[in-house]
Amino acid sequence: MKATHLCLLAATSVLVSGCDSIATKEKSEKATASAIGQQTDGAPDLWVQAANSANIKVAWLDSFKDRTLKKFVEEAQANNKDLQASAAGVEQARALAIQAGAALKPKVGLSAGSSNSGNLESSSSNTNSVNLGLQVSWEVDLWGRIRAGKRAATASYEAVLADYEFAQHSIAAATSKAYFAAIETNRQTEVIEQTLEALQETERIVKAQYENGLATGQDLALTRSDLATSRDRLITIQGSQRDASRALELLLGRYPSAELDVKATLPAPPTNPPAGLPSELLERRPDIVAAERRVAAAFDSEAQAKAARLPSLSLTGTLGGSSEALSSILNPQNLAWQAGASLVTPIIDGGVRKAQVDIATAEQKQAVAAYGQVALKAFSEVEQNLDQGVVLRERKAALQIALKEAEKAYTIAKVRHEEGETDLLDRLAVQQRVIAAESNLVTVQRLLLDQRVNLNLALGGDWK
Repeated sequence: MKATHLCLLAATSVLVSGCDSIATKEKSEKATASAIGQQTDGAPDLWVQAANSANIKVAWLDSFKDRTLKKFVEEAQANNKDLQASAAGVEQARALAIQAGAALKPKVGLSAGSSNSGNLESSSSNTNSVNLGLQVSWEVDLWGRIRAGKRAATASYEAVLADYEFAQHSIAAATSKAYFAAIETNRQTEVIEQTLEALQETERIVKAQYENGLATGQDLALTRSDLATSRDRLITIQGSQRDASRALELLLGRYPSAELDVKATLPAPPTNPPAGLPSELLERRPDIVAAERRVAAAFDSEAQAKAARLPSLSLTGTLGGSSEALSSILNPQNLAWQAGASLVTPIIDGGVRKAQVDIATAEQKQAVAAYGQVALKAFSEVEQNLDQGVVLRERKAALQIALKEAEKAYTIAKVRHEEGETDLLDRLAVQQRVIAAESNLVTVQRLLLDQRVNLNLALGGDWK
């Protein structure tokens, strides 16, 4: 009868725990749905300017078709200290989840010992005893408290794992943008160096004309002023070049010596990935997944705190033997067993358990609010990057026209100045337009690459 009662009790515990798990999951899903509904009211059925509703392209790093970039990202993934710390955090969260679920299983312990006793005056009365015992204890999870704790720890582990994945994505994106910035500074340096060469040639010609009375002192001073200004620009951009190199080296886990060599040509920007449905973003972005898992963990923690206010039932059993000789310790005559059950009901605890419920409830509200905010931020990032892509493409087209026309104007101004039809000031002014247009075009080309990286990151695309 006792065994039957214990089996029924255990079955009831499992049933209650299962029902509690389902109810807690439903509450968590309703809370997240409510948070999304409040934060994203009026969200479009499709993203603005989205090409189609297909899934985004994975392995976005390959779309740039740059082996050096891929190599740098792999190096950053391997050497980044923050990522290594995050990986250790994943292992810690996994161990905590295992620890939280350990209480669901019976605890079994084995004890062994020996003792020696006797009279101080007579050694003949001394006795030796050997003890061997087996202890078993198990807390029956009547109200699902232990199971709720295990689910909370598991959800927390999944949240940390998603954070680690998002950190990988972020490092890949940061490395890519630092790489593009380093290339841009190389390209800007080339632009200034080409300008400097042209101005040095102009200064030589004007100086010769001045010495022969064909140019004024003003012309020579203007030429030398523009030459000095270009040298100042070159010094500035070379400093930026070293800074960009150090930033990339730091991401790669190298000493920031500004000795990293990168090419001087930016890769062509890949096409925009298909944006897909806004609702798909909630299932795809690791940071949103992490926020949702924290909501689930908060609801389970609240269920755990509430169940802790209810009675707890523990079952214990021991089996052991004692004998003067080790060889006879397992003799049935020397064995004894004991079984028991204890029911503990909290009565007065100074309000500790109620406070724990209040704390868990407050943390639950925080988690739901944070989830809604993360989702809203994600939607905003996608919309902004889609819009920025349109703006940058239009800017690039306009700057290409501006550069083309400025180069035409400079060719004409150069010929007219050499033939004496216009003064040097006009020629130099047109030349500055060429420099500005070319420099701005390089910057926009780099911004377009950054936009592609940011959009893939915002959409939850995989860097691998």
